[in-house]
Amino acid sequence: MAGHSKWANIQHRKGRQDAKRSKMFSKLSKEITVAAKMGAPDPEFNPRLRLAIQAAKAQSMPKDNIDRAIKKSTSADESNFEEIRYEGFGPAGVGVIVEALTDNRNRAASEVRSIFSKNGGNLGETGSVSFMFDLMGYVEYPANVASEEEMLEAAIEAGAEDAQSSDETHEIYCAFDQLAEVSSALEKKFGEAATAKPTWRPQNTIEIEGEKAATLMKLIDSLDDCDDVQNVYANYDISDEEMERLAS
Repeated sequence: MAGHSKWANIQHRKGRQDAKRSKMFSKLSKEITVAAKMGAPDPEFNPRLRLAIQAAKAQSMPKDNIDRAIKKSTSADESNFEEIRYEGFGPAGVGVIVEALTDNRNRAASEVRSIFSKNGGNLGETGSVSFMFDLMGYVEYPANVASEEEMLEAAIEAGAEDAQSSDETHEIYCAFDQLAEVSSALEKKFGEAATAKPTWRPQNTIEIEGEKAATLMKLIDSLDDCDDVQNVYANYDISDEEMERLAS
């Protein structure tokens, strides 16, 4: 979902992400703790934990924070988090997938439902949106680490299914169960990735602009701000010019 990553980049450039840094660290810590609790606390033997730590480092999360999050996984006082996926529709029928990690299923459902209804959307049944997406592995590098041709060749050699390059980034997609292997192979060649994580990739996108685009961005931002929500995906396409206008 290039649109969403572009929106995040614009938000960051305009300084709007600063206020969200502590919330972002909280979500990254939660993922690290859950990953460590579900498998070994050693990233060498736990691919999910390795990816969670990589994601945290990409956001400049301090090592002390990462270590604390891993230690929390062995604490008897630590809450038991549950992974839940919500599916719904935003303005113009855009499909939205919301991944949550929560210690209170009722609270999470209530908050997510409220955010949808307040921002021109509605929650659907499980499976009502996800069939329009493919669950894949996603690896992202800054554009300056390699040429488009070099990255495509390396991605193919690593076992990836697709690679797309722009002025800002290289985006590599692979089978979901091959993410750890593909990201490790690329890391040996180009260093640590900016992002390496599972993603829901839309099979088709819906062009959206004007007021509906503004409402959709407000919906996505509100979901991102929810403490129980970890990730948001949507199958929209908004032009660069429209993105800049919305962020101004």
